[in-house]
Amino acid sequence: MFIQTEATPNPDVLKFLPGREVSPTQPREFRSIDESTASPLAEALFALEGVTGVFYGADYVSVTRDTQGLEWSQMKAPILAAVMDHFVSGTALIRDGQAEEIGDASQDSEIVAEIKQLLDSRIRPAVAQDGGDILFDSFDEDSGVLTLRMRGACAGCPSSAMTLKAGVEQMMKHYVPEVTRVEQVL
Repeated sequence: MFIQTEATPNPDVLKFLPGREVSPTQPREFRSIDESTASPLAEALFALEGVTGVFYGADYVSVTRDTQGLEWSQMKAPILAAVMDHFVSGTALIRDGQAEEIGDASQDSEIVAEIKQLLDSRIRPAVAQDGGDILFDSFDEDSGVLTLRMRGACAGCPSSAMTLKAGVEQMMKHYVPEVTRVEQVL
């Protein structure tokens, strides 16, 4: 098995591409060792020195390192070994009964449905190329403020504020005029 690595705009996140599907139907994020118990791979990665976050995209695993810890040159080999061991073993990515709940879209207003559709079709695929994800959090129809949650390489990325304002906010305002401002929820 050959696993490629790819840098992301966030210097503390590296993308690992195992050449197969990772989480094709739903991205997953693990921000602590406690959260990682839902996934054998995330657990194995958090057991490695310096790992502070794990994110599964459709065909990649993004790993976040401690900003004060080891360099990528020291961390790559153990991470590659853990990813390879997991996929070669055939173990499930998520343990039974640990699936994330997906919200009920039938309760969304027309504007919220339009926002989510734009996120899913235009924004999330572009952000996934950088090893991250953006999720809808809320929309205040009175003020026009849209709040989004950044995950994976996007969370804590030095350029995420610019991406949010110059990219996402401009696109949202253009396609959904009811949006007046976009903010990030931490």
